[in-house]
Amino acid sequence: MKVVVQRVKEARVTNHTIDNHINRGYCLLVGVGKDSTERDVEAIAKKIVNARLFEDENSKLNLNIQQVAGQILSVSQFTLYADVKKGNRPGFSNSMPPDRAEALYNQFNDTLETYGIDVLTGEFGSDMTVDITNDGPVTLIYESQDGKML
Repeated sequence: MKVVVQRVKEARVTNHTIDNHINRGYCLLVGVGKDSTERDVEAIAKKIVNARLFEDENSKLNLNIQQVAGQILSVSQFTLYADVKKGNRPGFSNSMPPDRAEALYNQFNDTLETYGIDVLTGEFGSDMTVDITNDGPVTLIYESQDGKML
């Protein structure tokens, strides 16, 4: 599982059926690989919730999302597992099939919510527009395999 975490001032995801918006917090681009497991969901969710990516009164990155009452906008992003080694067209065989990926994506979001964080989402498998006002910019990539952070 791979998750791109962007600290944002605000973020919005829209399409023909949804319009979800958050203020201060994280915009997460969530990729579920063909070998992703529930252990990866737990490992990455815990790491993201505890990450100290917000500034304290001394301008040091010492505060986590809970300490700043931040929100999360989580957007599925199967293209994070694109294979671009050959040719000009990416291959997606490293992504988990949609039916299984959606279950892990939903479990990931549910796990984040167990930490008391307000989590809004995009629409899984849908074409969406994502607007992000990156703060910093602070952008990190979290990746787990077999429940171990890479």
